Amino acid sequence: MKNLNQLMKQAQQMQTRMAELQRELAETPFTGEAGGVVQVTLSGAQELLAVKIAPAALTDGDAELLEDLITAAFRAAQAEARRASEEKLGGLTGGLGLPGL
Repeated sequence: MKNLNQLMKQAQQMQTRMAELQRELAETPFTGEAGGVVQVTLSGAQELLAVKIAPAALTDGDAELLEDLITAAFRAAQAEARRASEEKLGGLTGGLGLPGL
């Protein structure tokens, strides 16, 4: 019974720490760039914070290229946020492979 109580206490501590890390990640900005002319910034909660487009990208008049660059920058920012999440939360779970973490 003593081991079970200690296990429950450890689980609660892990849950508290995980909530703290998730909050930190949600507040952290992640930026992705594409083509040197488009920059997208997301929060760790995957919310779009900003899109920056260099004036040079607007002179070509190639909307399709600009759209592709925005998409690529967005995906790069998502990948950066995902990598940071896996790094921070993966260490906490000890590589247990818990779904959604």
